[in-house]
Amino acid sequence: MHGQVDAGGHAFSVPHLLGIDPLWMATGILILVYAILITEKLNRAILAMLGASLMVIFGIINQQQAVAGVDANTLALLIGMMVIVAITSKSGLFQYVAIKAAKVVKANPTGILIMLTLITAVFSALLDNVTTVLLIAPITLLITDALGTKVFPFFMAEILASNVGGTATLIGDPPNILIGSAAGLSFNDFAVNLAPIAMVCLVALTGIIYLVNRRALSQIPASASAKIMEFDEKSAITDVRLMVKALFVLALVILGFTAGHSYGIQPGTSALAGAGLLMLLAYAGQDAEHQSESVHHIFGEVEWVTILFFGGLFVIVAAVEHVGLLAMFAEFVLNVTDGDLMWTAFLVFWASGILSAILDNIPFVATMIPMIQATADTFGPDKIEPLWWSLALGACLGGNGTLLGASANLTVAAFAEKAKQPISFMAFTKFAFPIMILTLVLANIYIWLRYF
Repeated sequence: MHGQVDAGGHAFSVPHLLGIDPLWMATGILILVYAILITEKLNRAILAMLGASLMVIFGIINQQQAVAGVDANTLALLIGMMVIVAITSKSGLFQYVAIKAAKVVKANPTGILIMLTLITAVFSALLDNVTTVLLIAPITLLITDALGTKVFPFFMAEILASNVGGTATLIGDPPNILIGSAAGLSFNDFAVNLAPIAMVCLVALTGIIYLVNRRALSQIPASASAKIMEFDEKSAITDVRLMVKALFVLALVILGFTAGHSYGIQPGTSALAGAGLLMLLAYAGQDAEHQSESVHHIFGEVEWVTILFFGGLFVIVAAVEHVGLLAMFAEFVLNVTDGDLMWTAFLVFWASGILSAILDNIPFVATMIPMIQATADTFGPDKIEPLWWSLALGACLGGNGTLLGASANLTVAAFAEKAKQPISFMAFTKFAFPIMILTLVLANIYIWLRYF
Protein backbone atom coordinates (compact mmCIF):
# COMPACT_ATOMS: atom_id res chain seq x y z
CA MET A 1 0.00 0.00 0.00
CA HIS A 2 1.16 3.54 -0.70
CA GLY A 3 0.03 6.55 1.36
CA GLN A 4 -1.31 9.65 -0.35
CA VAL A 5 -3.15 12.81 0.69
CA ASP A 6 -6.36 13.87 -1.07
CA ALA A 7 -7.40 17.47 -1.94
CA GLY A 8 -8.99 17.84 1.48
CA GLY A 9 -5.78 16.87 3.28
CA HIS A 10 -7.09 13.47 4.41
CA ALA A 11 -4.73 10.49 4.34
CA PHE A 12 -5.71 7.37 2.44
CA SER A 13 -3.99 4.33 0.92
CA VAL A 14 -4.03 2.96 -2.58
CA PRO A 15 -2.38 -0.22 -3.83
CA HIS A 16 0.57 -0.40 -6.18
CA LEU A 17 -0.60 -1.32 -9.68
CA LEU A 18 1.59 -3.44 -11.92
CA GLY A 19 4.41 -2.32 -9.66
CA ILE A 20 3.73 1.33 -10.54
CA ASP A 21 2.84 3.98 -7.97
CA PRO A 22 -0.85 4.98 -8.57
CA LEU A 23 0.19 8.63 -8.54
CA TRP A 24 2.43 8.03 -11.54
CA MET A 25 -0.14 5.78 -13.20
CA ALA A 26 -2.90 8.39 -12.96
CA THR A 27 -0.53 11.18 -14.02
CA GLY A 28 0.63 9.14 -17.01
CA ILE A 29 -2.94 8.53 -18.18
CA LEU A 30 -3.77 12.23 -17.76
CA ILE A 31 -0.71 13.33 -19.76
CA LEU A 32 -1.41 10.75 -22.47
CA VAL A 33 -5.02 11.92 -22.80
CA TYR A 34 -3.94 15.57 -23.06
CA ALA A 35 -1.17 14.80 -25.55
CA ILE A 36 -3.49 12.94 -27.90
CA LEU A 37 -6.20 15.58 -27.40
CA ILE A 38 -3.83 18.29 -28.65
CA THR A 39 -3.01 16.33 -31.82
CA GLU A 40 -6.74 16.00 -32.67
CA LYS A 41 -5.97 12.56 -34.13
CA LEU A 42 -8.64 10.89 -32.02
CA ASN A 43 -12.19 12.05 -31.30
CA ARG A 44 -12.22 13.62 -27.86
CA ALA A 45 -15.23 11.60 -26.66
CA ILE A 46 -13.43 8.33 -27.48
CA LEU A 47 -10.31 9.61 -25.75
CA ALA A 48 -12.12 10.68 -22.58
CA MET A 49 -14.09 7.42 -22.36
CA LEU A 50 -10.94 5.33 -22.72
CA GLY A 51 -9.01 7.46 -20.24
CA ALA A 52 -11.82 7.25 -17.67
CA SER A 53 -12.13 3.50 -18.17
CA LEU A 54 -8.39 2.98 -17.58
CA MET A 55 -8.61 4.88 -14.29
CA VAL A 56 -11.22 2.37 -13.07
CA ILE A 57 -9.75 -0.75 -14.69
CA PHE A 58 -6.34 -0.12 -13.10
CA GLY A 59 -8.00 0.42 -9.72
CA ILE A 60 -6.93 4.05 -9.30
CA ILE A 61 -10.53 4.77 -8.33
CA ASN A 62 -13.44 2.35 -7.94
CA GLN A 63 -16.78 2.41 -9.73
CA GLN A 64 -18.56 4.35 -6.98
CA GLN A 65 -15.85 7.02 -6.89
CA ALA A 66 -15.99 7.34 -10.68
CA VAL A 67 -19.77 7.88 -10.63
CA ALA A 68 -19.46 10.34 -7.73
CA GLY A 69 -16.90 12.32 -9.75
CA VAL A 70 -19.33 13.01 -12.59
CA ASP A 71 -20.96 16.44 -12.26
CA ALA A 72 -24.59 15.66 -13.09
CA ASN A 73 -25.64 19.32 -12.88
CA THR A 74 -23.23 20.31 -15.65
CA LEU A 75 -24.38 17.49 -17.94
CA ALA A 76 -28.06 18.29 -17.25
CA LEU A 77 -27.49 21.96 -18.04
CA LEU A 78 -25.73 21.16 -21.32
CA ILE A 79 -28.32 18.61 -22.46
CA GLY A 80 -31.27 20.82 -21.50
CA MET A 81 -29.95 23.90 -23.30
CA MET A 82 -28.99 21.87 -26.38
CA VAL A 83 -32.56 20.55 -26.64
CA ILE A 84 -34.09 24.01 -26.17
CA VAL A 85 -31.82 25.57 -28.79
CA ALA A 86 -32.38 22.70 -31.25
CA ILE A 87 -36.16 23.17 -31.08
CA THR A 88 -35.95 26.98 -31.14
CA SER A 89 -33.76 26.92 -34.24
CA LYS A 90 -36.54 25.10 -36.12
CA SER A 91 -38.62 28.28 -35.91
CA GLY A 92 -36.06 30.36 -37.82
CA LEU A 93 -35.70 32.90 -34.99
CA PHE A 94 -31.91 33.10 -35.10
CA GLN A 95 -31.80 33.46 -38.87
CA TYR A 96 -34.39 36.25 -38.65
CA VAL A 97 -32.29 38.17 -36.13
CA ALA A 98 -29.13 37.92 -38.28
CA ILE A 99 -30.82 39.08 -41.50
CA LYS A 100 -32.73 41.85 -39.72
CA ALA A 101 -29.50 43.11 -38.15
CA ALA A 102 -27.82 43.25 -41.57
CA LYS A 103 -30.69 45.29 -42.97
CA VAL A 104 -30.75 47.65 -39.98
CA VAL A 105 -27.29 48.90 -41.01
CA LYS A 106 -28.48 49.20 -44.64
CA ALA A 107 -26.33 46.19 -45.56
CA ASN A 108 -23.17 48.24 -45.11
CA PRO A 109 -20.42 45.57 -45.06
CA THR A 110 -18.56 47.08 -42.10
CA GLY A 111 -21.85 47.60 -40.28
CA ILE A 112 -22.82 43.97 -40.92
CA LEU A 113 -19.49 42.79 -39.53
CA ILE A 114 -19.99 44.79 -36.33
CA MET A 115 -23.63 43.73 -35.97
CA LEU A 116 -22.78 40.04 -36.38
CA THR A 117 -20.00 40.50 -33.82
CA LEU A 118 -22.39 42.01 -31.28
CA ILE A 119 -25.17 39.47 -31.98
CA THR A 120 -22.71 36.61 -31.55
CA ALA A 121 -21.57 38.03 -28.21
CA VAL A 122 -25.13 38.50 -26.91
CA PHE A 123 -26.31 35.06 -28.07
CA SER A 124 -23.18 33.49 -26.57
CA ALA A 125 -24.04 35.00 -23.20
CA LEU A 126 -27.65 33.76 -23.28
CA LEU A 127 -27.10 30.37 -24.93
CA ASP A 128 -23.58 28.98 -25.16
CA ASN A 129 -20.82 29.90 -27.56
CA VAL A 130 -20.69 26.59 -29.47
CA THR A 131 -24.44 26.62 -30.11
CA THR A 132 -24.28 30.28 -31.10
CA VAL A 133 -21.62 29.84 -33.76
CA LEU A 134 -23.47 26.80 -35.13
CA LEU A 135 -26.46 29.08 -35.70
CA ILE A 136 -24.62 32.20 -36.90
CA ALA A 137 -21.98 30.63 -39.19
CA PRO A 138 -24.37 29.45 -41.97
CA ILE A 139 -26.03 32.90 -42.08
CA THR A 140 -22.61 34.52 -42.26
CA LEU A 141 -21.67 32.39 -45.27
CA LEU A 142 -24.91 33.39 -46.98
CA ILE A 143 -24.25 37.09 -46.36
CA THR A 144 -20.57 37.04 -47.38
CA ASP A 145 -21.48 35.13 -50.54
CA ALA A 146 -23.96 37.87 -51.45
CA LEU A 147 -21.34 40.52 -50.69
CA GLY A 148 -18.74 38.68 -52.76
CA THR A 149 -16.16 38.90 -49.98
CA LYS A 150 -14.07 36.43 -48.01
CA VAL A 151 -15.58 35.03 -44.85
CA PHE A 152 -12.32 35.18 -42.85
CA PRO A 153 -12.80 38.57 -41.11
CA PHE A 154 -16.42 37.72 -40.27
CA PHE A 155 -15.63 34.29 -38.85
CA MET A 156 -12.66 35.65 -36.91
CA ALA A 157 -14.83 38.36 -35.37
CA GLU A 158 -17.53 35.84 -34.46
CA ILE A 159 -15.08 33.42 -32.84
CA LEU A 160 -13.55 36.17 -30.71
CA ALA A 161 -16.96 37.60 -29.81
CA SER A 162 -18.36 34.18 -28.88
CA ASN A 163 -15.62 33.63 -26.31
CA VAL A 164 -15.81 37.17 -24.93
CA GLY A 165 -19.63 37.11 -24.78
CA GLY A 166 -19.61 33.63 -23.29
CA THR A 167 -17.45 34.95 -20.45
CA ALA A 168 -20.33 37.06 -19.11
CA THR A 169 -22.72 34.41 -17.79
CA LEU A 170 -22.91 31.00 -16.14
CA ILE A 171 -24.26 29.35 -19.30
CA GLY A 172 -22.20 31.27 -21.86
CA ASP A 173 -19.10 29.08 -21.95
CA PRO A 174 -18.63 25.46 -20.81
CA PRO A 175 -15.79 26.39 -18.40
CA ASN A 176 -18.20 28.69 -16.58
CA ILE A 177 -20.74 25.88 -16.29
CA LEU A 178 -18.06 23.69 -14.71
CA ILE A 179 -16.91 26.41 -12.31
CA GLY A 180 -20.42 27.44 -11.30
CA SER A 181 -21.45 23.90 -10.52
CA ALA A 182 -18.28 23.07 -8.57
CA ALA A 183 -18.15 26.32 -6.58
CA GLY A 184 -21.90 26.73 -6.02
CA LEU A 185 -21.95 30.07 -7.86
CA SER A 186 -25.28 31.25 -9.28
CA PHE A 187 -26.25 32.75 -12.64
CA ASN A 188 -26.52 36.12 -10.89
CA ASP A 189 -23.05 35.74 -9.36
CA PHE A 190 -21.54 35.33 -12.83
CA ALA A 191 -23.53 38.20 -14.32
CA VAL A 192 -22.55 40.60 -11.52
CA ASN A 193 -18.87 39.64 -11.43
CA LEU A 194 -18.01 38.87 -15.06
CA ALA A 195 -20.47 40.77 -17.29
CA PRO A 196 -18.88 44.22 -16.62
CA ILE A 197 -15.40 43.22 -17.80
CA ALA A 198 -16.86 41.13 -20.64
CA MET A 199 -18.57 44.29 -21.94
CA VAL A 200 -15.33 46.27 -21.69
CA CYS A 201 -13.48 43.56 -23.63
CA LEU A 202 -16.28 43.44 -26.23
CA VAL A 203 -16.01 47.20 -26.82
CA ALA A 204 -12.24 46.89 -27.27
CA LEU A 205 -12.67 43.88 -29.58
CA THR A 206 -15.31 45.60 -31.70
CA GLY A 207 -13.10 48.68 -32.07
CA ILE A 208 -10.15 46.59 -33.24
CA ILE A 209 -12.30 44.65 -35.72
CA TYR A 210 -13.62 47.92 -37.14
CA LEU A 211 -10.17 49.48 -37.53
CA VAL A 212 -8.61 46.36 -39.09
CA ASN A 213 -11.36 45.67 -41.65
CA ARG A 214 -13.00 48.98 -42.54
CA ARG A 215 -10.75 49.77 -45.52
CA ALA A 216 -11.11 46.38 -47.24
CA LEU A 217 -14.86 46.18 -46.65
CA SER A 218 -15.43 49.75 -47.86
CA GLN A 219 -14.33 48.62 -51.33
CA ILE A 220 -17.27 46.22 -51.75
CA PRO A 221 -19.62 47.64 -54.43
CA ALA A 222 -23.05 48.99 -53.51
CA SER A 223 -24.68 46.41 -55.80
CA ALA A 224 -23.56 43.67 -53.37
CA SER A 225 -25.23 45.43 -50.47
CA ALA A 226 -28.39 45.72 -52.56
CA LYS A 227 -28.57 41.91 -52.69
CA ILE A 228 -28.64 41.79 -48.89
CA MET A 229 -31.44 44.35 -48.74
CA GLU A 230 -33.50 42.04 -50.96
CA PHE A 231 -33.42 39.27 -48.33
CA ASP A 232 -36.79 38.76 -46.67
CA GLU A 233 -36.19 38.27 -42.97
CA LYS A 234 -39.84 37.37 -42.38
CA SER A 235 -39.49 34.34 -44.63
CA ALA A 236 -36.80 33.05 -42.27
CA ILE A 237 -39.51 32.52 -39.63
CA THR A 238 -40.85 29.10 -40.59
CA ASP A 239 -43.06 28.51 -37.52
CA VAL A 240 -44.41 31.53 -35.64
CA ARG A 241 -46.26 29.46 -33.02
CA LEU A 242 -43.14 27.44 -32.24
CA MET A 243 -41.11 30.65 -31.96
CA VAL A 244 -43.56 32.09 -29.40
CA LYS A 245 -43.50 28.86 -27.38
CA ALA A 246 -39.70 28.76 -27.49
CA LEU A 247 -39.33 32.39 -26.36
CA PHE A 248 -41.77 31.74 -23.52
CA VAL A 249 -39.80 28.72 -22.33
CA LEU A 250 -36.45 30.51 -22.71
CA ALA A 251 -37.76 33.32 -20.52
CA LEU A 252 -38.85 30.79 -17.88
CA VAL A 253 -35.48 29.02 -17.98
CA ILE A 254 -33.53 32.27 -17.56
CA LEU A 255 -35.87 33.14 -14.68
CA GLY A 256 -35.02 29.74 -13.21
CA PHE A 257 -31.31 30.49 -13.58
CA THR A 258 -31.58 33.86 -11.84
CA ALA A 259 -34.07 32.97 -9.07
CA GLY A 260 -33.60 29.23 -8.63
CA HIS A 261 -30.32 29.39 -6.71
CA SER A 262 -32.11 30.95 -3.71
CA TYR A 263 -34.43 27.94 -3.55
CA GLY A 264 -31.78 25.28 -4.00
CA ILE A 265 -32.71 24.65 -7.65
CA GLN A 266 -29.61 24.03 -9.76
CA PRO A 267 -29.30 25.43 -13.32
CA GLY A 268 -29.29 21.86 -14.67
CA THR A 269 -32.76 21.32 -13.23
CA SER A 270 -34.05 24.55 -14.80
CA ALA A 271 -32.59 23.61 -18.18
CA LEU A 272 -34.00 20.07 -18.17
CA ALA A 273 -37.40 21.33 -16.98
CA GLY A 274 -37.40 23.88 -19.80
CA ALA A 275 -36.40 21.25 -22.35
CA GLY A 276 -39.22 18.95 -21.18
CA LEU A 277 -41.77 21.78 -21.22
CA LEU A 278 -40.77 22.93 -24.70
CA MET A 279 -40.98 19.39 -26.07
CA LEU A 280 -44.42 19.12 -24.46
CA LEU A 281 -45.61 22.38 -26.03
CA ALA A 282 -44.07 21.55 -29.41
CA TYR A 283 -45.05 17.88 -29.79
CA ALA A 284 -47.99 17.13 -27.47
CA GLY A 285 -50.48 17.61 -30.32
CA GLN A 286 -48.87 14.92 -32.47
CA ASP A 287 -49.97 11.30 -32.51
CA ALA A 288 -47.80 8.79 -30.62
CA GLU A 289 -45.77 7.71 -33.67
CA HIS A 290 -44.92 11.22 -34.90
CA GLN A 291 -44.30 12.42 -31.36
CA SER A 292 -41.77 9.63 -30.86
CA GLU A 293 -40.07 10.50 -34.15
CA SER A 294 -39.87 14.20 -33.21
CA VAL A 295 -38.34 13.48 -29.80
CA HIS A 296 -35.83 11.05 -31.32
CA HIS A 297 -34.87 13.67 -33.90
CA ILE A 298 -34.34 16.42 -31.31
CA PHE A 299 -32.29 14.17 -29.05
CA GLY A 300 -30.27 13.29 -32.15
CA GLU A 301 -29.25 16.96 -32.38
CA VAL A 302 -27.80 16.98 -28.87
CA GLU A 303 -24.00 17.04 -29.08
CA TRP A 304 -23.48 13.68 -27.41
CA VAL A 305 -19.79 13.81 -28.28
CA THR A 306 -19.48 16.82 -25.97
CA ILE A 307 -21.61 15.20 -23.25
CA LEU A 308 -19.58 11.96 -23.24
CA PHE A 309 -16.35 13.96 -23.37
CA PHE A 310 -17.41 15.83 -20.23
CA GLY A 311 -18.47 12.62 -18.51
CA GLY A 312 -15.15 10.87 -19.18
CA LEU A 313 -13.19 13.97 -18.27
CA PHE A 314 -14.90 14.22 -14.89
CA VAL A 315 -13.79 10.67 -14.07
CA ILE A 316 -10.19 11.33 -15.18
CA VAL A 317 -9.97 14.46 -13.04
CA ALA A 318 -11.56 12.66 -10.07
CA ALA A 319 -8.83 10.01 -10.34
CA VAL A 320 -5.89 12.43 -10.44
CA GLU A 321 -7.45 14.33 -7.55
CA HIS A 322 -7.84 11.06 -5.60
CA VAL A 323 -4.14 10.18 -5.81
CA GLY A 324 -3.17 13.64 -4.55
CA LEU A 325 -1.67 15.14 -7.73
CA LEU A 326 -3.84 18.25 -7.68
CA ALA A 327 -3.26 18.83 -3.98
CA MET A 328 0.49 18.74 -4.71
CA PHE A 329 0.05 21.24 -7.54
CA ALA A 330 -2.01 23.52 -5.28
CA GLU A 331 0.74 23.39 -2.67
CA PHE A 332 3.30 24.29 -5.35
CA VAL A 333 1.23 27.31 -6.45
CA LEU A 334 0.88 28.50 -2.85
CA ASN A 335 4.62 28.14 -2.32
CA VAL A 336 5.36 30.17 -5.46
CA THR A 337 3.02 32.96 -4.37
CA ASP A 338 4.03 32.68 -0.71
CA GLY A 339 0.40 32.15 0.25
CA ASP A 340 -0.66 35.62 -0.97
CA LEU A 341 -4.26 35.55 -2.30
CA MET A 342 -3.78 38.35 -4.83
CA TRP A 343 -0.66 36.85 -6.41
CA THR A 344 -2.28 33.41 -6.36
CA ALA A 345 -5.25 34.89 -8.26
CA PHE A 346 -2.93 36.52 -10.80
CA LEU A 347 -0.98 33.28 -11.27
CA VAL A 348 -4.19 31.28 -11.74
CA PHE A 349 -5.46 33.93 -14.16
CA TRP A 350 -2.40 34.09 -16.41
CA ALA A 351 -1.77 30.34 -16.30
CA SER A 352 -5.41 29.82 -17.30
CA GLY A 353 -5.19 32.42 -20.05
CA ILE A 354 -2.00 31.19 -21.69
CA LEU A 355 -2.61 27.45 -21.26
CA SER A 356 -6.24 27.75 -22.44
CA ALA A 357 -4.89 29.23 -25.66
CA ILE A 358 -2.82 26.10 -26.21
CA LEU A 359 -5.17 23.48 -24.77
CA ASP A 360 -8.93 23.21 -25.03
CA ASN A 361 -10.12 25.27 -22.07
CA ILE A 362 -12.70 22.67 -20.95
CA PRO A 363 -10.29 19.92 -19.79
CA PHE A 364 -7.92 22.53 -18.40
CA VAL A 365 -10.63 24.06 -16.19
CA ALA A 366 -11.87 20.64 -15.12
CA THR A 367 -8.33 19.90 -13.91
CA MET A 368 -7.91 23.27 -12.16
CA ILE A 369 -11.18 23.19 -10.18
CA PRO A 370 -10.06 20.66 -7.50
CA MET A 371 -6.75 22.49 -7.23
CA ILE A 372 -8.49 25.74 -6.35
CA GLN A 373 -10.76 23.89 -3.94
CA ALA A 374 -7.60 22.61 -2.22
CA THR A 375 -6.45 26.20 -1.53
CA ALA A 376 -9.47 26.67 0.74
CA ASP A 377 -7.44 25.05 3.52
CA THR A 378 -5.00 27.96 3.32
CA PHE A 379 -7.22 30.95 2.52
CA GLY A 380 -10.55 29.73 3.93
CA PRO A 381 -13.58 28.55 1.90
CA ASP A 382 -15.21 32.00 2.00
CA LYS A 383 -12.08 33.80 0.74
CA ILE A 384 -11.29 31.98 -2.52
CA GLU A 385 -14.05 33.46 -4.71
CA PRO A 386 -11.54 35.77 -6.52
CA LEU A 387 -9.71 32.60 -7.61
CA TRP A 388 -12.86 31.30 -9.28
CA TRP A 389 -13.34 34.55 -11.21
CA SER A 390 -9.66 34.56 -12.17
CA LEU A 391 -9.97 31.01 -13.49
CA ALA A 392 -13.16 31.79 -15.42
CA LEU A 393 -11.80 34.97 -17.00
CA GLY A 394 -8.46 33.41 -17.89
CA ALA A 395 -9.98 30.29 -19.42
CA CYS A 396 -12.74 32.01 -21.40
CA LEU A 397 -10.65 34.91 -22.73
CA GLY A 398 -7.59 32.68 -23.23
CA GLY A 399 -9.71 30.48 -25.49
CA ASN A 400 -9.30 33.17 -28.15
CA GLY A 401 -5.53 32.67 -28.44
CA THR A 402 -5.40 29.84 -30.98
CA LEU A 403 -7.73 27.56 -32.92
CA LEU A 404 -7.28 24.90 -30.23
CA GLY A 405 -8.30 27.23 -27.41
CA ALA A 406 -12.06 26.64 -27.41
CA SER A 407 -14.61 24.33 -28.99
CA ALA A 408 -16.32 27.28 -30.72
CA ASN A 409 -13.09 28.07 -32.60
CA LEU A 410 -12.86 24.60 -34.12
CA THR A 411 -16.60 24.61 -34.91
CA VAL A 412 -16.30 27.77 -36.99
CA ALA A 413 -13.10 26.52 -38.62
CA ALA A 414 -15.03 23.44 -39.78
CA PHE A 415 -17.60 25.71 -41.51
CA ALA A 416 -14.79 27.67 -43.18
CA GLU A 417 -13.21 24.47 -44.46
CA LYS A 418 -16.52 23.24 -45.91
CA ALA A 419 -16.84 26.59 -47.68
CA LYS A 420 -13.36 26.07 -49.16
CA GLN A 421 -12.06 29.11 -47.27
CA PRO A 422 -10.01 27.33 -44.57
CA ILE A 423 -8.66 29.22 -41.57
CA SER A 424 -5.10 28.11 -40.90
CA PHE A 425 -3.70 27.76 -37.40
CA MET A 426 -1.05 30.44 -37.98
CA ALA A 427 -3.41 32.92 -39.68
CA PHE A 428 -5.79 32.61 -36.75
CA THR A 429 -3.04 32.92 -34.14
CA LYS A 430 -1.44 35.93 -35.83
CA PHE A 431 -4.74 37.83 -35.70
CA ALA A 432 -6.23 36.53 -32.45
CA PHE A 433 -3.30 36.14 -30.03
CA PRO A 434 -2.54 39.88 -29.65
CA ILE A 435 -6.24 40.55 -29.09
CA MET A 436 -6.33 37.81 -26.47
CA ILE A 437 -3.37 39.40 -24.65
CA LEU A 438 -5.12 42.80 -24.69
CA THR A 439 -8.31 41.36 -23.17
CA LEU A 440 -6.27 39.48 -20.56
CA VAL A 441 -4.50 42.70 -19.55
CA LEU A 442 -7.86 44.47 -19.23
CA ALA A 443 -9.25 41.59 -17.17
CA ASN A 444 -6.17 41.50 -14.93
CA ILE A 445 -6.63 45.19 -14.16
CA TYR A 446 -10.30 44.51 -13.42
CA ILE A 447 -9.46 41.66 -11.00
CA TRP A 448 -6.96 43.87 -9.19
CA LEU A 449 -9.32 46.86 -8.89
CA ARG A 450 -12.40 44.86 -7.93
CA TYR A 451 -11.11 42.20 -5.58
CA PHE A 452 -7.88 43.62 -4.13
